[in-house]
Amino acid sequence: MVLSPHLFLSLLVILATSTVAAEDFTAYTVTNNACATAGGARFTGDIGVDHSKQILASATAFIWSIFLQTDPADRKNVHRVDLFIDVMDGVAYADNNEIRVSSNYIGNYTGDLEREFSGVLYHEMTHVWQWDGNGTTPGGLIEGIADFVRLKANYTPSHWVQPGQGDRWDRGYDVTARFLDYCNDLRNGFVAELNNKMRTGYSAQYFVDLLGKTVDELWTHYKAKYGI
Repeated sequence: MVLSPHLFLSLLVILATSTVAAEDFTAYTVTNNACATAGGARFTGDIGVDHSKQILASATAFIWSIFLQTDPADRKNVHRVDLFIDVMDGVAYADNNEIRVSSNYIGNYTGDLEREFSGVLYHEMTHVWQWDGNGTTPGGLIEGIADFVRLKANYTPSHWVQPGQGDRWDRGYDVTARFLDYCNDLRNGFVAELNNKMRTGYSAQYFVDLLGKTVDELWTHYKAKYGI
């Protein structure tokens, strides 16, 4: 039987989708420990458990693509990620393979909650999957990479700094994410290569190895690009 071009392409799409889905054997659980609160009720009504699991799975696939980890051997050995909605201060944090999001934050957020919640989960899921140099990587760089992923996923909040702003490269979060985006433009895949190097340790020399300049030189050029 000869397949039409349209049917052939459709089969290729189905096969590709099945292959990608089959690669992720991670289990995702979601527990709302704040059902009795306004934030917990808003989570249930506006987001819910099933949609949260979809976001977690999508975040995982996206992070693997950003880190260029097509080979499972390049990834951290994580089989389960647990998400909890808790009564707590702050926004969210990741501890090993657990992510905790504040019901207070959910209840008080005034913008597009689904978009913000997705951005928060993409950031925290990056912590689950990224390498940290066996604990030696500067915290600002760790947080910057997580926000870099959020940036590339187009979940940038309105309150983030603009490109070029910030007082030092390792300030963390949005400041470092913007700087890493600049570095990644200099060498496509830079963040993926940097993350891979941090599998066993961390050194500022990695910036020189990958971009030919010290991180301080790169920061100076970055600031100059935006006239800051």
